[in-house]
Amino acid sequence: MSQSAPYPDPAMGAPDDAPTGAGAPSAGLTTADGVPLKKSLRRAVRRSKLKALLLVSPLLAFLVIAFVMPIFDMLWRSVDNPEVSTTLSRTVTALEGWDGQSIPDEPVFAALAADLREGQADRSLGLLASRLNYEKSGMRSAVMGSARRIARVEPPYKAALIDINDAWGELDTWQVIQRESSPYTLSYYLAALDRKYSPSGEIVQVPEYMQVYVNLFWRTLWMSAVITLTTLVLGYPIAFLLANLPLRHSNLLMILVLLPFWTSLLVRTTTWIAILQSQGVLNDMMVALGVIADDARWQMMHNKIGTIIAMTHILLPFMILPLYSVMKTIPPSYMHAARSLGGRPFLSFRRVYFPLTIPGMAAGSILVFILAIGYYITPALVGGQSGIFITNYIAYHMQTSLNWGLAAAIASILLFVVIALYMIFNRLVGVDKVKLG
Repeated sequence: MSQSAPYPDPAMGAPDDAPTGAGAPSAGLTTADGVPLKKSLRRAVRRSKLKALLLVSPLLAFLVIAFVMPIFDMLWRSVDNPEVSTTLSRTVTALEGWDGQSIPDEPVFAALAADLREGQADRSLGLLASRLNYEKSGMRSAVMGSARRIARVEPPYKAALIDINDAWGELDTWQVIQRESSPYTLSYYLAALDRKYSPSGEIVQVPEYMQVYVNLFWRTLWMSAVITLTTLVLGYPIAFLLANLPLRHSNLLMILVLLPFWTSLLVRTTTWIAILQSQGVLNDMMVALGVIADDARWQMMHNKIGTIIAMTHILLPFMILPLYSVMKTIPPSYMHAARSLGGRPFLSFRRVYFPLTIPGMAAGSILVFILAIGYYITPALVGGQSGIFITNYIAYHMQTSLNWGLAAAIASILLFVVIALYMIFNRLVGVDKVKLG
């Protein structure tokens, strides 16, 4: 009778070559050069991530420089307010104890005189004068006129400065200076929403004849929606035709769809001017055919109609291409199956084909809508006063009035509106359902 092997004593522990856990078999694995396998794998993963980062770094740098930094700069300019605090530093300090209920005393006017004298010497009063003039009309002439004569002004400065310009003797002038002495301001955003600060510091509406921007925001939104709907109505049958024609015919039509991309935007816009103006091609044809009288020509230029027509033509390919790419992926057998089950053509289209094209419709709609909101050249050329967009006023303040703070505030509000609409779209439709094929 053979004797069985004795059980190992737990107190002695496991042998050195025995496994100690679930992960023990791989704990001693090494590579050919003796490096532990886990360490070698981590090193390989790090190298692959570094290579991927190096490959995408040019694109990331481009996005940061050309997209992220301009947006942050725009947001900063919309609240940046350094003119008063830096140019009138002595005056701002002297106003710290002012109650705001009466004209300041002589020390404040003495500080103002010193600031004007220094600003006149280093020629830094232009931006200050413009900034105060945004808040109160006439302040530019008050600042620049006083600065030109400040070298001959002697104490008492209060009477002398008020004698130079009556604005220094008005309470709201000093209230504006005190309010705008902060390095940050919401004045630009209020102006972009047709609001302003009252002399007492409350937010009030500007007079009705000065209310411009809110109406322009609404006009831009609803005209962009009309353009989006028009491109959808016109682009859907074209995309359907492209997706269902034989390849040799669809390729030719696709070239015609893409042809506008090969023509300058300015050329396309000016062509519509030649077509739509009162003495243009379309009106001449209608008169020649007897549709309208010569003295009753259609007014389709420099108004909303001209903007909608021209922008619909320009943005139509951006609606057709997403629709076509989605329709091309829908198997024809789906419609054949619906017809074989007794469905009439329209019912089969509505119940089977149309729901499958919703992702393409969503992609085209959001693309056209966002592009339409930001358009500038076409509304400027064909829109006139009733067909321009809010973007035209952004360009005006950037190039003509040089009120970059207001331009940045308007652009920031437009950015926030687009983000809000995008979030609503994501909530109602779902961005994950949007596809291009």
